[in-house]
Amino acid sequence: MTFPASLLEGYGHYLNKGFVRYKETHERLAVYGQKPDVLVISCCDSRVTPEGIFHAGPGELFVIRNVANIVPPYEETEGQHGTSAAIEFAVNGLKVGHIVVMGHGQCGGVKAFREHANDPMATGEFIGRWIKLLEPAAISMACMPIDKADDPQLAMEYAGIRHSLKNLLTFPFIEKAVTDGGLLLHGAWFDIGSGELRLMDPESERFEAALPDALPAGA
Repeated sequence: MTFPASLLEGYGHYLNKGFVRYKETHERLAVYGQKPDVLVISCCDSRVTPEGIFHAGPGELFVIRNVANIVPPYEETEGQHGTSAAIEFAVNGLKVGHIVVMGHGQCGGVKAFREHANDPMATGEFIGRWIKLLEPAAISMACMPIDKADDPQLAMEYAGIRHSLKNLLTFPFIEKAVTDGGLLLHGAWFDIGSGELRLMDPESERFEAALPDALPAGA
């Protein structure tokens, strides 16, 4: 079996440029461990890279990626709860101060749910069960629409982010950390084509473009 040549070529560039650039940082991280302040829960879409979008270096972000950036509700049942395990480690182990749930435009997972809402399993054995977690978000959106002027796909992408933020608070350790003031939750949405980042207002739950005056000088 031949390892992908493109990956080896990319590794060569990384080793000679990227790794060298952060050599001291890598050495420090290897000795002292990681201490990121931010957990980003993002979609596994190859077009959306949290480290690139936020220009983050090694050790600065703890990233969880899955289909449609979904946070499942807290469960005590037996099973393989990969996303929940990573969240638990980020909050209880790494003591992150922020969790960002970041959705994006043209999300395939959201599109699959919208097209197969009546039969999610038509999308696949595992994908179907996973995107079914968006059902409460769709119901909430239908009962109390916030994004009346937006297209259905975008509105569902927003609704999924809002619901994931609500699901985060079903985890007792997250609810406690938020109540104690040691953890803040944020919603964000990224447009692949334009590069625009939108942030969710915690009061209105509406998404607005990140303001230029909030960006560093020279950005």
